[in-house]
Amino acid sequence: MREQVEEALNDIKPNLQRDGGDVELVEVGPDGIVKVRLVGACGNCPMSQITLKIGIEGHLKKVVPGVKEVVAV
Repeated sequence: MREQVEEALNDIKPNLQRDGGDVELVEVGPDGIVKVRLVGACGNCPMSQITLKIGIEGHLKKVVPGVKEVVAV
């Protein structure tokens, strides 16, 4: 599942990078919890939680079976 998550994150990264941010995969747990680190402009953006839940989590749940939640660490 880790490879699928990495591929799905690569789909999103250009959008984040365009705004000066990025996302790094930290861990994919056996329970379907994906841990990521928001970096660059995304790390301190007031909209980062919306980006995390609606953008990143929404995309991962749609394209990677088994993803239950995405959390920032």
